[in-house]
Amino acid sequence: MRRTPHRWTAAALALGLAAALVPTLAAAAPGDVVVRESFAGSALPAGWTPVAGTWQVSGGKLTNTAPGTLSRITFGTHLEDFRAEATIRFDSVTNSSRWAGIVLDTAPGGAVPWSQAVMRSASTATNGIEFAQRTEANTWNVTDTAAAPYDAGTGRDVRVAIEVHGSRATWSFDGQTVLTTTKLRRSASGVFGFIADGAKISVDDVVVTQLEPLPVTQPDGALPLTVAHRGYSAVAPENTLAAIEAGIRAGAEYVEIDAQTTRDGVPVVMHDNTVDRTTPGTGDISTLTAAQVTALDAGSWFSPAFAGQRVPTLGQVLDLVRTSGSTLLLEIKGPETTRILDEVRNRGMARQVLVQSFDEQVLRDARAVAPEIPLGLLRGAVDADPVATAKAFGVVTYNPSAAALLTRPDTVSKLNSAGIAVMPYTVNDAATWRKLADAGVDAIITDRAGELAGWRSGHAAPSVTISVPGELRRYVPAPVAVSARDASSVSVTLDGTRIDPAVPLDPRSLAAGAHELVATATGPGGTASASAKFEVVVDVTGVRVLVAEAGARPEETATILRHLDAGRFDQAADAVRRAGFAPELERVLLADIALLASR
Repeated sequence: MRRTPHRWTAAALALGLAAALVPTLAAAAPGDVVVRESFAGSALPAGWTPVAGTWQVSGGKLTNTAPGTLSRITFGTHLEDFRAEATIRFDSVTNSSRWAGIVLDTAPGGAVPWSQAVMRSASTATNGIEFAQRTEANTWNVTDTAAAPYDAGTGRDVRVAIEVHGSRATWSFDGQTVLTTTKLRRSASGVFGFIADGAKISVDDVVVTQLEPLPVTQPDGALPLTVAHRGYSAVAPENTLAAIEAGIRAGAEYVEIDAQTTRDGVPVVMHDNTVDRTTPGTGDISTLTAAQVTALDAGSWFSPAFAGQRVPTLGQVLDLVRTSGSTLLLEIKGPETTRILDEVRNRGMARQVLVQSFDEQVLRDARAVAPEIPLGLLRGAVDADPVATAKAFGVVTYNPSAAALLTRPDTVSKLNSAGIAVMPYTVNDAATWRKLADAGVDAIITDRAGELAGWRSGHAAPSVTISVPGELRRYVPAPVAVSARDASSVSVTLDGTRIDPAVPLDPRSLAAGAHELVATATGPGGTASASAKFEVVVDVTGVRVLVAEAGARPEETATILRHLDAGRFDQAADAVRRAGFAPELERVLLADIALLASR
């Protein structure tokens, strides 16, 4: 199935809408390098602000002067979509669990909260690579961890690159992807920084590049994202703050709610036109004031455990979602579309909200009033020409009932080819999730957000990385670093023969020249493989080590080494043949000596 990238800002431009109406997040265009710093001067660059610990430029690098606690420096401007990269080296650490990395979103003054991507010096630990948040309460929320292919250690330069699109991010360690997240906490104005805890570090070659926003559609083969219908409504009362927070905690990329306005024009969150079903009150929302509606208990009907959960305002929900990493899928019931959209715009959250509606007039009004906010069309049935319909309303998602969509599954590929995502509703069973995933939908709206997220993890395609130093000397055993995700088993082969990756490679027994390691990960979601090539390099020292360790008679060992040191390789080879080495070792020695003689 071919998917054409389709971005929210592109949707507005395709409609011929004034670009001036779209908020500018930074004075740069996709592809522009916003920050490039190699610390060639003797002072901190302009705009680089130490906020904890002492930072300086020394020897052409940014350094902190001591391994303090949460040493931080900020720089740059706010971006939503970017790639931040730098070369980071641990110069010293108080212990191997200490860490350092890039702050991806922080107040310019460094106050909490902030989001970071960091590595430990012992980066092959299971939590050697992290995405984490420092919360308003000055506590840690570590959202994602992984192991690096090898330890950063001390004295080693590591090229760290983090690619961020809103709340989604990818962590790259020396060019290898090691971790992804969909839970990056973002703010409306956060900047960048570097951080070190219990570590003295050096930083060099900092580059921050603005990127294009991600397309709404998912890549081919990706499993559908999770949309928490009215929040995580299977475990908490629908459209309450408790349900919304539960959906966020369950890992839902989208949280869906319903909004409409009260008599005095305040947007509140409720599905029905009346308050009768989910509260003790009665009456149409449009005839009640905000004070009357928000005073109602919206939780007791679901369970006594949720007594006291009030009907939330849209503003309360937006404030909760703002720092969550999830996107709000906001269904507008009408007719006060402008007031509802004003709540979104006033908070600068156009990039974190997707408006949907069954009401075509709502979509027309939304497009006219707030063209920067992306739109989705809800449908009970599939249109005769869904692509034409979606384009007519300028939407980026087409969201039909799942039952209707499964009668015409080819609709998905047609919409995706036009750059339009498909998010069917409301599906609560694994069998249908599988059918929709096979059809290629981009997200699934469900009451069971946690279960869908878990199902997706269990069916996710595995990933695997493998690495080894590019050159091996005869006398240095080499560890093999393998890291896999969503895999139930991992196997490794060396030149086609299976090996134990926990055992370091022994170059003494390998032929000189090129070799290849292949790691294969198998899981419920399929199979993935990765390879790493290396070369066994022959030098005189390596041959000397092999001879010295072979246990030949001292006089024979001395003869071979004397010829080697003098460059008399023919005589050295003759001496090897006379020494009575084991056949395999003799073959390796003669091949190495012949290679040395040919240079």
